[in-house]
Amino acid sequence: MDRVTRADLDKQPHEVAEMFDGVAQRYDLTNTVLSFGRDRGWRRATRAALGPRPGERVLDVGAGTGVSTDELGRSGAFAVGADLSVGMLQAGRRVRPRVPLLAGDALRLPFPDATFDAVTISFALRNVVDTEAALREFGRITRPGGRLVVCEFSTPTNPAFRTVYMQYLMRSLPTVARGVASNPDAYVYLAESIRAWPDQAGLAARIAGSGPWDRVGWRNLTGGVVALHRATRR
Repeated sequence: MDRVTRADLDKQPHEVAEMFDGVAQRYDLTNTVLSFGRDRGWRRATRAALGPRPGERVLDVGAGTGVSTDELGRSGAFAVGADLSVGMLQAGRRVRPRVPLLAGDALRLPFPDATFDAVTISFALRNVVDTEAALREFGRITRPGGRLVVCEFSTPTNPAFRTVYMQYLMRSLPTVARGVASNPDAYVYLAESIRAWPDQAGLAARIAGSGPWDRVGWRNLTGGVVALHRATRR
């Protein structure tokens, strides 16, 4: 576990999977506590932004325990979750046996071209070793005209709030995690990865520059703590 503590490491897939295996058992509870319950609203906002419709096929990348996949399925669409961490998938299958969950690397998804009408990834894109390659892979498995929504931590727009938030990330979050998480050291890495992640405009530029996506825009949630980036497959 000591190998994955800094956000500037290479984030090799096996190391990321190992890290999330270690937090799987209490992952959903920890997220709710650390976000002060805002995670539920962020999932609903992601579903609304993606706009899945009954009969559509939707892929939830980095689905973890499938809580976000379950939310997407409430639309009537056929939602499938994929994640690199077998431990997270096993934890999800125990509590959500009806949610389709399978192992899959964001850089090499196990689906044919143009399989899905829409694809989304929540709080996981920053853990992928090659952001642009992942975005191209999402484009490969999405039909032309299909949609992408990236829900990810971002940069608060208010300078005073941004200062307080960054202090919470680097000081308070690891302390709180020690009280509720099954592997609190992982949350040191996660806090650092949030701080190192590009702001709203920076991520929009990465999406637009990755190749298959256009009409890129974003909307802030919780004052920019989280941002929803939306794009359309060319």
